[in-house]
Amino acid sequence: MDDRYSRQQLFRPIGENGQQLLRQKHVLIVGVGALGSASAEALTRAGVGKLTLIDRDYVEWSNLQRQQLYTEADAIEKLPKVVAAKTRLHAINSDVQIETHILDASSEVLPSLLETVDVLIDATDNFDIRFILNDLSAKYKIPWVYGSCVSSYGAVYTVIPDETPCFHCLLDVIPQSGMTCDTAGIISPAVQIVAAYQVAEVMKLLTNNNEAIHKKYKTFDVWQNQHFDINVEKMRNENCPCCGKNATHPYLAYENQTKLDILCGRDAVQIRPPKAVKYDFEALKSKLESQGKVQSNPYLLSYQTDDFRFVLFQDGRVVIHGVKDEQEAKKIYYQLLG
Repeated sequence: MDDRYSRQQLFRPIGENGQQLLRQKHVLIVGVGALGSASAEALTRAGVGKLTLIDRDYVEWSNLQRQQLYTEADAIEKLPKVVAAKTRLHAINSDVQIETHILDASSEVLPSLLETVDVLIDATDNFDIRFILNDLSAKYKIPWVYGSCVSSYGAVYTVIPDETPCFHCLLDVIPQSGMTCDTAGIISPAVQIVAAYQVAEVMKLLTNNNEAIHKKYKTFDVWQNQHFDINVEKMRNENCPCCGKNATHPYLAYENQTKLDILCGRDAVQIRPPKAVKYDFEALKSKLESQGKVQSNPYLLSYQTDDFRFVLFQDGRVVIHGVKDEQEAKKIYYQLLG
C-alpha cells in the first residue's frame, strides 16, 4: 500500500506534497455516464480524498460500449449509475470517500452539496445543467471543468472564477451542432480524450499547479485528426449575468429550470413532480404486473409494455421511454400514477 502512488509522486509537478494535497481534496462530478465514470475512476486511482457523484439515470445496455465502470449485471438489474459506480470505485480504492446522490442536478439541491467542494466536473449532456454549474461556480468561487463529446468530436474548457471568461461569456464561440450521442453516435476514444483532459485540469487545480491550466477552449475530432485551441481570453464580458459586475446568476432561479424534459435523442421524456413524492413500489408492482413486465430494485421500478417503458424513481421522478411528445408522456404519467 505504501507505494500505491509512487509513480504519480515521481511526477515532479505533483510529488509528495501534491499527493498529500490530493488526499485532502473534494471533487463533485455531475453525471456518471461516459465522461463521469472515466473521470471518477481516474481520480479514485489518483487518491483524491472525496468524490461526490450525482446522476439521475440507471445503467442500460447501450451504455456499456463507453461507460467503463459498468457491467452487464448492472444493466440487467437496472442499477442507478451512482450505485454501480460506488461499488466499483470502492473496490478500486477503499481509501477514497465516495458520496452518491440519485437525483437531478438542480439549483435547489446542488448548493447544499458544495460546502467542502474544491472543483466541479461537468460530465453531463445537458446545457441547462452546465449553466447552473457555471452560475454556482461564479457565486461560490469554485472552479469547474466543462467537457462534452459526441461522434468523434470533443471539447474541454476550464473555468476559474475571477480569472477566466465563464461559460456564459463564451456563448458566441461554443459550437452548437445540435448532435447528440443518440443521433450521431459516439466512439469511446472521444470520451477517453475529453476525460483525460478534464482529469489533468482537475489535478492541476487540486495540487496548486494553476500556472499549467490550459485557459483556451480546446476542441478535437479524433477521427479526422483535427485539434484546435480557441483563444478566449478577451471574451470575458463585464456585463455577463453570471460573472459580470452586476451578476444575477439567472440559472439559479428555479422558475428558469425545465420541469418536463425531452431527453436528448432518446425518444424519452422525464417528468419531475414539483416536490419529492414517495410511492409504494410493492403496491404499484402488484397493480401493474397483470398489464406488462415489471422489474424493481430498492431505487426504481420499471414497467415495460409493447409501446413504452415507464421508469419510476424513489423521489417520484419518472422517465418514459418510447415517446417524444410531452402530452403523450403526461397522459401515461397520470394514467399510471394519477
